[in-house]
Amino acid sequence: MKSEAPLLNRDRLRKLGVVLGVSAAHLLVFSVMGRTGEPARPPVPASPIEVFLFRPPPPLSPPSVQAARLPGGTAPAAPSRIHLPPKPADRLPERPAPPVQAPEPALVVGQAPVAGPIPAMGQGGAGVGTGSGDGNGSGSGGIGPMILRPATSAEIESVAPLPVRGRRRPAGRVVVNCVIRTDQRLDDCRIVEESPRGFGFGEQALRATAFFRFRPPMTAAGRPIEGQRVTTFVSMGGRDGR
Repeated sequence: MKSEAPLLNRDRLRKLGVVLGVSAAHLLVFSVMGRTGEPARPPVPASPIEVFLFRPPPPLSPPSVQAARLPGGTAPAAPSRIHLPPKPADRLPERPAPPVQAPEPALVVGQAPVAGPIPAMGQGGAGVGTGSGDGNGSGSGGIGPMILRPATSAEIESVAPLPVRGRRRPAGRVVVNCVIRTDQRLDDCRIVEESPRGFGFGEQALRATAFFRFRPPMTAAGRPIEGQRVTTFVSMGGRDGR
């Protein structure tokens, strides 16, 4: 125990001496910096620096590289080719049409004099013939019937039945349906309506149809159509038939 105590005292004294030495060094540096105040300047040379300017020479052109065959049989690269677009074709001038057109060749349709080696479909010839017909039909586009002449009141009174002729009767009206002939007369007439009944107006109207004239209906080509029926009416009692 007595030998360890002096060793500890020596270590403490050594550490204390190091701390005091470092502190003294710092104080010395700070005192020197405080005295100078300005940073040190670099020394000025005794003679000035001379600068020489000169123009650089022009750049040398690269040496031409000649194609040479490489050892081992390798051929040099082919030169580059510039492909230009093709030149447009010259436009032919327009030719005016001839004043007289050439006639069209006749089309010959029929059986060939010699059979072909390969069978194929062909165009048959057109037949030639004549025909006849009245041309009447039920198509649209024609002209309907039209009344040309009605019966007068005197004509209607002249065909009144004998039992009622000259007698005073009320006004009457009869609707009839007849066939129009091509000669504009009415035929096959039938009573559709009679008013009033019991005065002989129906029989009188059927007789009065002989005085009516109707134009028959026409086709689109202007041909009369026979056998068409028309409905009309006959008025009695002092008025003309309509």
